Amino acid sequence: MGYEPQADFGTPEVLSEITVTLTIDGRPISVPAGTSVMRAAAESGGSIPKLCASDNLAAFGSCRLCLVEVDGMRGTPASCTTPVAEGMVVHTQTPRLQRLRKGVMELYISDHPLDCLTCSANNDCELQDTAAQVGLRDVRYGYEGASHLGLGVDSSNPYFDFDPSKCIACSRCVRACDEVQGTLALTMDGRGFASTISAGQSADNFLSSECVSCGACVQACPTATLQEKAVKEIGKPERAVITTCAYCGVGCTFRAEMRGEQLVRMVPWKDGKANRGHSCVKGRFAWGYAHHKDRITSPMIRESIDQPWREVSWDEALSHTATRLNAIKAQHGARALGGITSSRCTNEETFLVQKLVRAGFGSNNVDTCARVCHSPTGYGLKQTFGTSAGTQDFDSVMDADVILLIGANPTDAHPVFASRMKRRLRQGAKLIVIDPRRIDLVRSPHVEAAHHLPLQPGTNVAVLTAMAHVIVTEKLADEAFIRERCDWDEYQDWAAFVADERHSPEALEAVTRVPAADLRAAARLYATGGNGAIYYGLGVTEHSQGSSTVMAIANLAMATGNIGRRGVGVNPLRGQNNVQGACDMGSFPHELSGYRHISDGATRALFEADWGVALDPDPGLRIPNMLDAAVDGSFRALYVQGEDILQSDPNTHHVAAGLKAMDLVIVHDLFLNETANYAHVFLPGSTFLEKDGTFTNAERRIQLVRKVMEPANGMSDWQVTQALANAMGLGWSYSHPREIMDEVARLTPSFAGVSFARLEEAGSLQWPVNAAHPDGSPIMHEDGFVRGKGHFVVTDYIPTDERTGPRYPLLLTTGRILSQYNVGAQTRRTENSIWHDEDVLEIHPTDAENRGLNTGDWVRLASRTGETTLRALVTDRVAPGVVYTTFHHPSTQANVVTTDYSDWATNCPEYKVTAVQVAPSNGPSDWQRDYDAQARQSRRIAGHAEAAE
Repeated sequence: MGYEPQADFGTPEVLSEITVTLTIDGRPISVPAGTSVMRAAAESGGSIPKLCASDNLAAFGSCRLCLVEVDGMRGTPASCTTPVAEGMVVHTQTPRLQRLRKGVMELYISDHPLDCLTCSANNDCELQDTAAQVGLRDVRYGYEGASHLGLGVDSSNPYFDFDPSKCIACSRCVRACDEVQGTLALTMDGRGFASTISAGQSADNFLSSECVSCGACVQACPTATLQEKAVKEIGKPERAVITTCAYCGVGCTFRAEMRGEQLVRMVPWKDGKANRGHSCVKGRFAWGYAHHKDRITSPMIRESIDQPWREVSWDEALSHTATRLNAIKAQHGARALGGITSSRCTNEETFLVQKLVRAGFGSNNVDTCARVCHSPTGYGLKQTFGTSAGTQDFDSVMDADVILLIGANPTDAHPVFASRMKRRLRQGAKLIVIDPRRIDLVRSPHVEAAHHLPLQPGTNVAVLTAMAHVIVTEKLADEAFIRERCDWDEYQDWAAFVADERHSPEALEAVTRVPAADLRAAARLYATGGNGAIYYGLGVTEHSQGSSTVMAIANLAMATGNIGRRGVGVNPLRGQNNVQGACDMGSFPHELSGYRHISDGATRALFEADWGVALDPDPGLRIPNMLDAAVDGSFRALYVQGEDILQSDPNTHHVAAGLKAMDLVIVHDLFLNETANYAHVFLPGSTFLEKDGTFTNAERRIQLVRKVMEPANGMSDWQVTQALANAMGLGWSYSHPREIMDEVARLTPSFAGVSFARLEEAGSLQWPVNAAHPDGSPIMHEDGFVRGKGHFVVTDYIPTDERTGPRYPLLLTTGRILSQYNVGAQTRRTENSIWHDEDVLEIHPTDAENRGLNTGDWVRLASRTGETTLRALVTDRVAPGVVYTTFHHPSTQANVVTTDYSDWATNCPEYKVTAVQVAPSNGPSDWQRDYDAQARQSRRIAGHAEAAE
């Protein structure tokens, strides 16, 4: 599409069933009651000059440019703060208004440098456009500049500059930081011509302040005061393409604004239903990895992992790979081959990989990182509710009265949704946080949880059972809902179980380390506080009792009637952009798309008829089973698309041993990642900017991903998989991802009504989309559960086999940080590393003192499976006995210490509970030095001096 700025109606949309009819400049218009005159004028095709107003901010009324005349009303009211009234007659352009607006604008321009021709915002500046709109052609007052304020340009932020000389004190950036982001990092200092924006304390700049670099202030600024460095360097964009972010599971929609083949900026799209015009530092700014020098764009092969890589043509790479795969299949059988799909790739690409494994390799040995993070969600919610996904859309949180947040840290991992949640909390909703660590939402300058239950890692089930005990024994359950919507006999069995005195908060306090009085108060609040919504993350699923915890959450929601309407529900916050989609597309060894078991003959027959092959009726191997089988000699070849299992999967030594034992490892990715250390074939991948397709976010929202630029490697990922399939003789003939989605739709009941054409028309759709729900399903289980009656499951607390003891007395849990993403392959190759350039170990002051440790010291982190070293951060964010780190940097390789313990139902690894010891260290361990040397050796490319990490 061409480049046109997003329409701005000046004030937010008002939802009201009452309609008001008025006349604006002789044109009649009907709008919802409560709409501002400014917005009504814009919707009628008019345009009232404005500077302080924007439709994602509350009306402010400070710039005095949007004055109008209203028949029967004295003066010239501001149109942004004046609501419409029945029969109102408005005039937006009269000689009087023209004179007033020119005078106001002249004052603004008198305090603004007139360097438009050389300004980076030239022809992309609201101040410039508004001056022309009001007809200002001359300024009588001289410009003194901002030098009298002693202020220079603040270039501390890696992505944007702040030039106070161009500030017009409209406060839009301050209000955006408050109302949209919820950080409140910016303030307005001074008065009159001395007014200026401040990023916190007087000594702060934008880098050192509380600013989280979400870009809301940059987007709100009507001048070049806050300007992206890329715009200054490249120039004004000339076209824009709407696409979907490839970072977390929020699924933000962006306008990728281009100049030629260069991406200038990513601007959050106001019509994006997941993000509503907001963004975070990753999606907004951290796209530079797409053209990083480390990116590999040519296929490469080698005979053994101790040899350098050899660049080859696509034809040679694909022919070589297909020949090796077919030979291994002929010698060792179909079950010696497998594949791993990616939660970062599109639905269409994921679907093709699992199809290649099942129809081409001939086995069901397909798995995905989605099992490594959220498979207990799929299992637990399917057992209780009948469907393997969250129940609400993100907007639903604005109707919640009580938010129960367990095992999730949305301000770091899902920041755009966290901003919406914070907005609701500032409106008065109550928050319960169940987390062993004091996350930001527990207490920050503008948000504080009603209750923080800092449980012992691994005791989620015990905490939730104790909450259920309070709800049942104090008769706080919603009996009418349970009798109508759930199996009453199952409920009685469950209620008897949780009511047992051994499940009381007092009895379990020794296990959970949560004070019984606090737990009781939290349970009462959730049960009686109005609409109760539960949001959870990997701190729930990545446990040996992950599936049990998900079912315990579902039990709690059903017992209190918090299912099936706005403001309630059970909602997993998915980690990666397409974790939900990877599950939906059939990436598990036991399930075809739509969560239907491979052993079901009718389902299998549907796929066999469509694909023209016979499918193995037996489930295949999960990733850890593939690795075990490789060490045993029965699993020989692996195709890995867009995943880095050596860094992201547990017990790094075990992963390395399995990969090393294989005859053929094919890595299909952007960079020579850690898994590629053990690969024999490297197929270069494409970024989300270089492909068409769809992602499905955490709210089941299917959204289009549109190609912004041509793939640097020559092919989108779906084309690479198709080319490999055809080299093996499969004869696929897709010409566009829309054809793959058509296949998904005809084979998958929940996607039956999905097509690219429908998505173009609707913007997005939330599955199920079928005859019963032609426009999708924002809220699930409204009239009844998908499975029929809600299923209560008794979830007994069973302690993990991973125990602390004299040798390993501390418990390690892991998580993410705002600036980095997952294994860091993308964000580490951007300026985001300025905020987090290494993983650190958070340790409580008591534990640090006992070990003679201070912040910044090197420490040895050891478990029963391995050890690594990293620097310490002494903080009371973690409880005594608990330590915490992130896993973004391969130099730390934090998963070398995690164990093979996993969820009883799904094999989801127990990342969140590892018994460890922490001791002083002199620096990187021998293992880290050996690993680094092996990685450097493995990344050699013939004809290149050295391949960078």
